[in-house]
Amino acid sequence: MADPWLTIIGIGEDGLAGLSEASRKALARAETVFGGERHLALADVGSRGRPWPVPFDADIVLSCRGRPTAVLASGDPFWHGAGASLAERLDAGEWIAHSAPSTFSLVAARLGWRLEAIACVGLHAAPFERLVPHLARGRRIICLVRDERAAGDLAKWLTARGWGASAFWTLAALGGPRESIKAYRADGFAGDLAGSLVAVAIEATGAQGIPRSSGLSDDLFVHDGQITKRPVRALALSALAPRPGERLWDIGAGSGSISVEWALCGGTAIAIEAREDRAGNVRSNAAVFGLAHRITVVTGRAPDAFAALEAPDAVFIGGGLDLAMFDAIWSRLTSGARLVAHAVTLETEALLGELHQRHGGELMRVEIAHAAPLGRYRSWEAARPVVQWSTVR
Repeated sequence: MADPWLTIIGIGEDGLAGLSEASRKALARAETVFGGERHLALADVGSRGRPWPVPFDADIVLSCRGRPTAVLASGDPFWHGAGASLAERLDAGEWIAHSAPSTFSLVAARLGWRLEAIACVGLHAAPFERLVPHLARGRRIICLVRDERAAGDLAKWLTARGWGASAFWTLAALGGPRESIKAYRADGFAGDLAGSLVAVAIEATGAQGIPRSSGLSDDLFVHDGQITKRPVRALALSALAPRPGERLWDIGAGSGSISVEWALCGGTAIAIEAREDRAGNVRSNAAVFGLAHRITVVTGRAPDAFAALEAPDAVFIGGGLDLAMFDAIWSRLTSGARLVAHAVTLETEALLGELHQRHGGELMRVEIAHAAPLGRYRSWEAARPVVQWSTVR
């Protein structure tokens, strides 16, 4: 299409004065302009303006397809904005975008922070738990939040989790005549903010945050005893070799600890669990770690549960593997996919031995013992040995 019908425009608190000539021309010829009520007022589009539905729905814009249309978004529409949601539904020639400085850029400029070293998180439509992977002593985080009440709730959430001593800035109406920047401690913010809230900035102090190595403490997970224990989990994750953007099938997920640690590395996981109570534990752990958007829980039995799933980049089977399950998994793996299986029974151990002989890979037996009291002394208390088979398709 030679002349795109849709123009996606980033707008700041300075309104029309801060827009490029191209943006102003696109606004002038647009028959319909979509945006938040604040954006529409800043652009002074009058009766042509149509406020966004809540929740956001791209179909309302697509209903204007072929007619001159504009969309207004804060700052950079492609950073936690509506830009990508629209562009992925359109052909390349149907749209053009004119971005403004993002809210993240404006906050960093006001506070003097290195933007490349900051975690930038959108919390206007996401749970505060999304911060969990980012919280660490001294870490700087910029969060987009919905309103003043959300900022107060965030301060309370941080305080309840041991981060109340964190420096906590509220930044409103950045770049405009009503700009407001105020500094607090998280445990001292009472929600006394004037103006339209745009962002919260945090310099974390207080608690420790979660470690970023494989093998998190078992105590961090909700479980009923069905959990891949910390040392064995570390070995499993090493063999699974998680990479950002990859998909894991976690079969017989139990507590979902493998899925959680995989997702913390930037991938997505499909946790397959036959028991609904344990599937509930997986959901709880995913939520607590802020990973519910990366972990999908499927309640069902393998191999029937595989039918509707997209092919994985890696598969973990914590126990219960049989030949029918293996054949169903192996036939779905593409070249380069990794498979890691554990066995604690003699029957499954024998099967892993056969599969290793047939398909290669690495087969190892892991025996771990912990020091425990024995009368007035201490002795080694051995856990059940685990056999691990790992291979690449």
